[in-house]
Amino acid sequence: MDILGVIPARYASTRFPGKPLVDIAGKSMIQRVVEKCLASKVFRKVVVATDDERIYDHVEALGYNVVRTSADHLSGTERCHEALKMDEGSYDFLINVQGDEPFIAPEQIQQLASVLDRKSEIATLIKVIDKLEDLENPNVVKALKADGGLALYFSRSSIPHMRNIPTEDWMKSHQHYKHIGIYAYRVDILSKIVTLAPTPLELAESLEQLRWIENGFRIKTAITDQETIGIDTKEDLEEALKLLEAGEIK
Repeated sequence: MDILGVIPARYASTRFPGKPLVDIAGKSMIQRVVEKCLASKVFRKVVVATDDERIYDHVEALGYNVVRTSADHLSGTERCHEALKMDEGSYDFLINVQGDEPFIAPEQIQQLASVLDRKSEIATLIKVIDKLEDLENPNVVKALKADGGLALYFSRSSIPHMRNIPTEDWMKSHQHYKHIGIYAYRVDILSKIVTLAPTPLELAESLEQLRWIENGFRIKTAITDQETIGIDTKEDLEEALKLLEAGEIK
């Protein structure tokens, strides 16, 4: 199975401008993401897709594959699709590894790739929630799945609602999952979902994957037991540097 790895990266982040180029213990954030992708050994090719000349020049200087994409994309999914169209290779799947996930484990990428087959449309990772504050945090996206692993819904709220159960007992009463934002798309499905208009549930939750579910596409989930630490703010970076120095992440 031929898989293209695409790392969408943009400079103009509202909360942390320039974060793909920020130094993390001697390596840029984007360099760390590329290295994790290459270490997974699941890709025929890994490419960074960016609309910024500074990121492009940096990745090119490191000797990695990089393409310049439109500045008009509204999501990483659209940027991945453009990178796919620009590539001359033929692939079965594309895996989108976010450019602000410098500590994603190669094993997690391998796990996602391992659940793909010819019938798979979209796949992603989820993890058991082990902290009550994560259930109550709207920035932690929750996932609800069927027994067979297909995603039923994603929400910023705790799902399902635990009726008549005290909040402190929610985790004892039900297995809750959070979403890990790495996606695999069958290439023909990717070409379809980028043409879809925003949907009511997506707009309500501000979660792009709900657009796909509302349009009938199936999202397969795989459960990882490894945590990821995304870098959305300078505070996230400071906390990650502490964990890195303590040897708790790598």
